[in-house]
Amino acid sequence: MSGVGIGQRPQNRKQKLVKSLWTGIWLVYLSAPVSDLLHGGHSTGVRILGWLGLVAFVCWYMILVFRTGRGETNALVLGSLAVLAAQSAVLSLTLGREWLVLFVYVAIASGAALPLRWARWSIPGAAALLTAIALAVPDGTAYLGALLIPAVLGGFAMTGVRELVRTTIALREARATVAQLAANEERLRLARDLHDLLGHSLSLITLKSELAGRMLPDHPDKAAKEVADIENVSRQALVDVREAVTGYRRARLAGELAGTKVALTAAGILADLPVEPDLTGVPEESESAVAWALREAVTNVVRHSGARRCVVGLVRRQTLDGPVLEMSVEDDGPGGSGGSGHVPGNGLMGLAERLEKAGGTLEAGRVRNGFLLVARVPTGEPGDAAGRLDGPVGSGA
Repeated sequence: MSGVGIGQRPQNRKQKLVKSLWTGIWLVYLSAPVSDLLHGGHSTGVRILGWLGLVAFVCWYMILVFRTGRGETNALVLGSLAVLAAQSAVLSLTLGREWLVLFVYVAIASGAALPLRWARWSIPGAAALLTAIALAVPDGTAYLGALLIPAVLGGFAMTGVRELVRTTIALREARATVAQLAANEERLRLARDLHDLLGHSLSLITLKSELAGRMLPDHPDKAAKEVADIENVSRQALVDVREAVTGYRRARLAGELAGTKVALTAAGILADLPVEPDLTGVPEESESAVAWALREAVTNVVRHSGARRCVVGLVRRQTLDGPVLEMSVEDDGPGGSGGSGHVPGNGLMGLAERLEKAGGTLEAGRVRNGFLLVARVPTGEPGDAAGRLDGPVGSGA
């Protein structure tokens, strides 16, 4: 995504530029001071000093707002706001009522950079200072009504934005913590299962090895029998471990759909996904191949596509080669989720090989509005598939 998500700091020059533009676009309301410098009839020296003061104010304001949430102390932020308020007062008193608009930016910066317990005092303080300066500036009261409401409302609106950013950051951190805890729990479960699988077998192997060692060389026949038992136990343990690891590694389509929703949502991509599919009659090997295809496709969408929307479809079809389960993943990104340019990435090549082993096929390439990946695997249930020809396995957002 080219933008900067709420609560995320810019990571590169482009994102910094985007955030600077979004922050700086509101400086358009400084047209009154600019117009005053250009057409206010001031002397050359006053104009130079006015331009210097305006540029200094804008730079200070942009730095303060841009660095919001980076851990600066409240004392430092209050000092920076005091500098902005002093600049606004001096420029308004010396150059006229057009410069009173600077106090609106002081109030907004207060709401953006200070916690609510401080902003609820600093924003009214900025409004009070605006009122006092307006009363001291010739004809300043004519602008007072038009500036007080934006100053107060804009300042408190920014406190809401600040709290939204803080909440979003906390949610991102909580999500990362939950994912880490889930991974730790899965590792512990795998360790427990492997212990249960191997503990008895390894203990038996150790016992029989000691027994065989004591039987040699006096009872070679009995020792040979114990060695044969050791071989059988070790072979069975190897089979158990392989079955356990295969079960852990086998991808499930329902789980991958849930992971797809989380991944796309976290990347800021609108996800259009089917409901939990009916996989009756679909072999485990075919389901696993489609699940791996979904994982690889969505990973490419998140990493490379720059898409705003991703649509995942699941249908059963009757083909000349028999019934198949077809999965499609289509995005609207300009980047192309298959890799750079038109050269297939290593992930898609490996995915094609995995599908081929399951008797399936893979199609992937650019379409008019993005990139489309289609994976097909045999279902092995001609009757069921024929009864649901071209019908959706699941649909919904």
